[in-house]
Amino acid sequence: MTQSDRKVVTRFAPSPTGMLHIGGARTALFNWLFAKHTGGTFLLRIEDTDRERSKPEHVDAITNGLKWLELDWDGEPLFQFARVDRHREVALGLLDAGRAYNCYLTTDELAAMREKAKAEGRPQVIESPWRDRDPKEAPAGVKPSVRLRTRRDGETVVDDRVQGRVVIPNKDLDDMIILRSDGTPTYNFAVVVDDHDMGITHVIRGVDHLTNAARQTQVYLANDWDIPVFAHVPLIHGPDGAKLSKRHGAEATDAYRAMGYLPEAMRNYLVRLGWSHGDDEIMATEQLIEWFNLEAIGRSPARFDFAKLGDLNGHYIRKTGDEALIGRIRDYLEVVEGGAQKLARLDRDGGWDQLRIALPGLKERAKTLVELVEGASFLFADRPLVLDEKAAKLIDGDAQAVLTGLIPRFEAAANWTAADLEAEVRAFAEATGAKLGKIAQPLRAALTGRSVSPPVFDVMHALGRAETIARLKDQAR
Repeated sequence: MTQSDRKVVTRFAPSPTGMLHIGGARTALFNWLFAKHTGGTFLLRIEDTDRERSKPEHVDAITNGLKWLELDWDGEPLFQFARVDRHREVALGLLDAGRAYNCYLTTDELAAMREKAKAEGRPQVIESPWRDRDPKEAPAGVKPSVRLRTRRDGETVVDDRVQGRVVIPNKDLDDMIILRSDGTPTYNFAVVVDDHDMGITHVIRGVDHLTNAARQTQVYLANDWDIPVFAHVPLIHGPDGAKLSKRHGAEATDAYRAMGYLPEAMRNYLVRLGWSHGDDEIMATEQLIEWFNLEAIGRSPARFDFAKLGDLNGHYIRKTGDEALIGRIRDYLEVVEGGAQKLARLDRDGGWDQLRIALPGLKERAKTLVELVEGASFLFADRPLVLDEKAAKLIDGDAQAVLTGLIPRFEAAANWTAADLEAEVRAFAEATGAKLGKIAQPLRAALTGRSVSPPVFDVMHALGRAETIARLKDQAR
């Protein structure tokens, strides 16, 4: 039975030496979608063998990022460092079988061999003299590394589902070290042992790992293990075509969360960075699961575009139901700076009810939750409001008289809806001969402290009668 005939098992295997960045998030998404599409299993492995750089806070950041993106993995995460004894067991088994050998080359000898190859213009392929040398000649007191005994003739072939057939002459591959002299496994060896033991059928990862695939294939062959299906996906570039970096905004996923993007919008946007389904741009997660396949992954690098992400996020904000969006806002405020204060305000005095009333108007204008919460800032303001410069200019003597004239109408209004309040203001404008704009602008300034806001009658409806009148009295004379 080949790997492609078995139930699909994919994995995401980040190193906890930093945060979960957007490229890693997309890799996790591709693995998650393929597992969901095929009815398979999606596993998480934390590759924490770099003990000096691996940090618990980075593990938390990775798992929290996946949870925010709603990429649920099956079972408990597997930690690579905990499996060192298993890695060593497999390596020593290869040594006993003659498929690996002890190498006593010193660091200085290795450096000299590389320098010679460089000077002669040859590939820096290490051909250890200990491959066929009698171990009895080993120098005393030197701890050997263990190297894989690979074929020197022929070629290693990687049939990649994205990049196509990749052929590497074996003469260009040296006998890779599988155990260092201190007994710790190397990356390319530990990865294969873990993938085999976890039953991984499909390895979906960045194309920067393609060169590792040939070496890892040799480890599979040496152990007589089934080779998984490889799919190396293109990198993500910035708008200028250069590799995505911090200067392009390549922050970790927690930064995108703080910037107010919705997880469903991020999933939709990330999947389109390297994968396509015809001309479809907006695709619900259920559709992505139904449609996702490896064949539609392109080879060319994808370009990250914040403008497109913003437009897509705005679409999802508008289409999300009010109660679901309230939940997203609460989650967002729980993690951003200053969010606790806003949450406290919403949790008292009917704040969430006010936000529900304002939400339809706010949704139409916002591309991110940052913009949505900013648009709702009038709900969090303490009296008396501090007016910005443009708003202050709108509250002149004439405007103050207008506000004074409106207060009795609002106090006597039979109904407090946006439509009824608009009717009251229009009636006031007709009675006084004032233009509607000359009334609405100072009204907005007095109620929000700004010259721009959601529709002013929606603002009044959300604030309620008592708060609206109190704010007007603060500004009227």
